[in-house]
Amino acid sequence: MIRTLILAGALVLAAGAASADEPIVGNWKTAAGDTAHIASCGGSYCIVLKSGKYAGKKIGTLAGSGVTYTGQITDPANDKTYSGSGNVLGNSLKMKGCVLNVLCKSQTWTRL
Repeated sequence: MIRTLILAGALVLAAGAASADEPIVGNWKTAAGDTAHIASCGGSYCIVLKSGKYAGKKIGTLAGSGVTYTGQITDPANDKTYSGSGNVLGNSLKMKGCVLNVLCKSQTWTRL
């Protein structure tokens, strides 16, 4: 009986780990101090500002898995869209936006 309970518990934990969210999913504090929420949307990950001057605005879409994601990032101040990427390192997310993959700017966000 105890062996059955232990096995059942292990299976529940394994199933939970298999369906866990990607590391990029969650709330992040941007370099400007706003909160950005990243969630799964249509096979990729959408970035929406939740606080600050541009709250409610979608500022990006990234695709990938593990720690590396690529897609598009939009500057909410001027609505210009750039090729972008995000790399998760623990509780940090390094976001990078580039024009023609030559002129790039990056910033680091912190998990909330």
